[in-house]
Amino acid sequence: MRFVVNTDKERREMMDSIGIGSVQELFKDIDEEILLKRPLNLQRPLSEQELLEAFSEISGKNADTERYKCFLGAGAYDHFIPSVVPCLVGRSEFYTAYTPYQAEASQGMLQAIYEFQTLICQLTGMDVCNASLYDGASALAEAAIMASNVSRRGEVIASSTIHPEYREVVKTYVENRGLEFREVGWEDGVTSVTELAKEVSDKTSAVLVQNPNFFGNLEDLDEVGKIAHEKKALFVVCVVEPTSLGLLKAPGEFGADIAAGEGQSLGNSVSFGGPHLGFLAARQEFLQKMPGRLVGMTTDTEGRRGFVMTLQAREQHVRREKATSNICSNQALNALAATVYLAALGRRGFRKLSTLNAQKARYLRSRVLELKGFEARFEKPYYNEFVVRCPIDPRKINEELTKRSILGGLPVGRFYRGLEDCWLLCATEKSARKDIDLLIETLRGICG
Repeated sequence: MRFVVNTDKERREMMDSIGIGSVQELFKDIDEEILLKRPLNLQRPLSEQELLEAFSEISGKNADTERYKCFLGAGAYDHFIPSVVPCLVGRSEFYTAYTPYQAEASQGMLQAIYEFQTLICQLTGMDVCNASLYDGASALAEAAIMASNVSRRGEVIASSTIHPEYREVVKTYVENRGLEFREVGWEDGVTSVTELAKEVSDKTSAVLVQNPNFFGNLEDLDEVGKIAHEKKALFVVCVVEPTSLGLLKAPGEFGADIAAGEGQSLGNSVSFGGPHLGFLAARQEFLQKMPGRLVGMTTDTEGRRGFVMTLQAREQHVRREKATSNICSNQALNALAATVYLAALGRRGFRKLSTLNAQKARYLRSRVLELKGFEARFEKPYYNEFVVRCPIDPRKINEELTKRSILGGLPVGRFYRGLEDCWLLCATEKSARKDIDLLIETLRGICG
């Protein structure tokens, strides 16, 4: 918003209209003891040129992915964003749009949301999708609550291979609604189906699993889904890295009841961890239990195509006790970026993108394992992330890499006890061979 200065004359008119002689009189009801009685300690005013130079100097202290080579994933991924995405997303008719409360006057925005829903359904293999949520973590939490509303059961079971921060969000959501939250362990980097089979019972409303999981490994979704459905629990699949769906079978093909996830990889920048967008798709029979909004396509009395708000299930639109959720934003701009991105790539382009991610990760892993002291921690199939055991503390490695303008992987011990010597590395289509080779030579020097 532009700053519009008030002239002395305008200030005088405003003060006269409310009957005060000075601005200080506005604060006369504040205790004198806590009033600041000296000028603010501000630097001298800067010219526009000086201000831009100062901002440039400050921003230069940030380790951004334009100047640093990035091998960090763990929930936020550095993908190439085609120029068409910011070009269209930045148009004023989209950039300033919010929730279309007057749907008849918001056909363009409604169509964009409808296209987003359609593309997510195609990606996930599900029947219906809502008009996006805050982020992947809250989307998974909403999926857990939705499953409880459908099954009318009070227990949620989550795999410990789900992103640790996602599990914390789910736990916060469900426990504050009186639901029990439990986790099952992992074996060789994937969900322990043996332990899961013992834990799932007639009280279980949903079984939550992430694929690819936090370690980058691929879960046995057929077996996990079978265990959930044998006890009539809903099977919820979380997709944190949706580019994987260009190669992997969709959650719907594994019999998932709900697919929830994060859309940041689809045309949205890493941006220091946000804003992101969550998505939630489900089978048709669960439509009425979905949170947020759904946009549908119809025809008017003259047979012309139109878009409408088909379902608005939050408390702002219905009586509070009938609301499925208090979700308050559909992240429309981020969802639009995902829509433009997917449309620009197309089916073949998206598959090529997924293939590049898998190939780059395979090359990165093979090169890292050539180094003395580095070992594969798991031997399961993986997508664009994998875990290796390091000869020295991964945190120390990252410190040294940062000095060389390289963002290293995630020290896994931050979240998992017993994996303090492990490092989660990621490669995307932006990971050029020369960048991977540079990382290897740098690691060789750091680790001797």
